[in-house]
Amino acid sequence: MDTLKKIEDIINQRKASKPEESYTAKLINDGNEKILKKIGEEAAELIIAGAKEEKKQIIYETADTLYHIMVMLSYHNIRLEDVYKELEGRMGISGIEEKKRRNK
Repeated sequence: MDTLKKIEDIINQRKASKPEESYTAKLINDGNEKILKKIGEEAAELIIAGAKEEKKQIIYETADTLYHIMVMLSYHNIRLEDVYKELEGRMGISGIEEKKRRNK
């Protein structure tokens, strides 16, 4: 998890960079719609890699997808810690039960 925290810190630092100097700054400057489009593209590539059962490509595309998700979180000023807390709150609860709780 230290790696994700380091990446989160770098993303947050790059938000202040000029878009022509940083891909992260460019994404954030382009706005939520562009970020979401990139997440969709990366997720599609991850699905294809998973369907082909190409381990190296699955790892690569997972990293790309995670990065773009983290950019979205930063755009919305959501910290990884908030996501970790949500996941921790779900531990010990079956996925079926957790889904039922969301539908109430």
